[in-house]
Amino acid sequence: MLRAWRAPALARARAGAARGWARSAASEAAAESREDSRYRDTVLLPRSRFPAQLPGRLQPETELKTQEKCGFSELYSWQRQRKTKQEFCLHDGPPYANGDPHVGHALNKILKDITNRFHVMRGYKVHYVPGWDCHGLPIELKALSEVKGAENLSPMEIRQRARAFAEGAIEKQKSAFIRWGIMADWANCYLTFDPKYEANQLRVFYKMYDKGLIYRDYKPVFWSPSTKTALAEAELEYNEQHVSRSVYMKFPLLKSPPKLTSVIDGSSPASVLVWTTQPWTVPANQAVCYMPDSAYSIVKCTTTGQRFILAADRVESTAAVLDTQFEVVSTCKGADLADGSCAHPTIPGRVSPLLPANHVTMTKGTGLVHTAPAHGMEDYSVASHHQLPTDCLVDESGYFTEAAGPELKNKNVLEEGNEAVIKMLQAAGSLLKEEKYVHSYPYDWRTKKPIIIRASKQWFVNTADVKAAAQDVLKKVKVIPTSAVNRMLEMLDRRTFWCISRQRCWGVPIPAFYQKSTGECLINRYLPRNPSYALKQGVNQI
Repeated sequence: MLRAWRAPALARARAGAARGWARSAASEAAAESREDSRYRDTVLLPRSRFPAQLPGRLQPETELKTQEKCGFSELYSWQRQRKTKQEFCLHDGPPYANGDPHVGHALNKILKDITNRFHVMRGYKVHYVPGWDCHGLPIELKALSEVKGAENLSPMEIRQRARAFAEGAIEKQKSAFIRWGIMADWANCYLTFDPKYEANQLRVFYKMYDKGLIYRDYKPVFWSPSTKTALAEAELEYNEQHVSRSVYMKFPLLKSPPKLTSVIDGSSPASVLVWTTQPWTVPANQAVCYMPDSAYSIVKCTTTGQRFILAADRVESTAAVLDTQFEVVSTCKGADLADGSCAHPTIPGRVSPLLPANHVTMTKGTGLVHTAPAHGMEDYSVASHHQLPTDCLVDESGYFTEAAGPELKNKNVLEEGNEAVIKMLQAAGSLLKEEKYVHSYPYDWRTKKPIIIRASKQWFVNTADVKAAAQDVLKKVKVIPTSAVNRMLEMLDRRTFWCISRQRCWGVPIPAFYQKSTGECLINRYLPRNPSYALKQGVNQI
């Protein structure tokens, strides 16, 4: 009985304590609320009848009413009527007309709008004309992505589809930008496919051409096999985890450098040691380059007795990679390698001369660089200086052409073609080691697939002639962050040309006429106005 009474009594006691605690907590909260209310009227905050939060279904309607009442659509024209000499001009880098609006558009437009409104509040008259980039590969790819048999369409059909797609994308994006309340002259936007805009582009093009700033040449460019077009550096992104099949290979000496004849015994053949991450470029090799001011060693392999030439700084690391030991026979300056030549590792009878070059580095490889002028910017510079051939054995799709030989013809250079070249090196006894190499490699930012460097005939801007003036102007511009302008200055220093041509149907064409049999090009300021002028000049096969 005692236990039976104690249980409910204990429960009642606990419940009473809980109620007491709740009353105590409530009284404390009320006290705190009264304490807070004493200060509420002392804080000068704006008072509004706007609700603190709206249900999701009411938000769009309320925002539209707010825009209408506040006159967002008239704000730009209103501020343009200000009688002030202070004017702020913001150039609008146009978005591509290649799809629906997204968060990237919002970030771009809203940040610009904040900047413009800030200057309006400071008393400026703002000049801001939005626009769209209506040409180019992104639009062409999107327009044709859902078309069956797109590869069979004529250029005119591709252009019609691309234009229609761009027009639809512009309307979608413009509606979104207006909906976001962006202050702009939306009735007078600029569109790059507008005839007046294109005409201005051509006028500038011919002014540059007349000044010798635009030329056509055959040289290596960044090439995307996945889209079959040349790319500018800005159209690349770098995959830091790209895996290449790198190889160490030997180029047997055909002619010893005169200054090393006494060191290299003719009865004991020697080879130069070369490393590359792109074995598929070996068939296009025309030379092996060395750094004139660096030290090089003639070494003897303790395992095979073979003699090799490589950079003195790379002897130990290379021996470790090849899992052997090198005995240094002699050391010389890079300049002492002058006038030597090697046998090509896969093509019998071809000679690869030893040539000096300042782009050779000692941080990786062997300090001796395989040089294929058709597949490297620095390689091309060496070839131009020494008048070497720049033969490209790779087509627009990234496959070896017939000129590469029956073993390589029609093979993809980044896949089975690479494998075939490695097997050729192995069969010739030139391959010393193959290994996987993880490094940063350029990809086409649109297709997310690797690119190659490939020589082809393109149109270029001669940036070397305007480099000094451009750098002086850039130094006067305040850029945030400063690293951005430093990168631009470095790029101008490094690159002496800019490829402006693309192998596409949808874009502003370079108005030039070509003689079919000779490939001779006719271009001048009169062609866009009078195409028959070309016929009068003797270009009768167009």
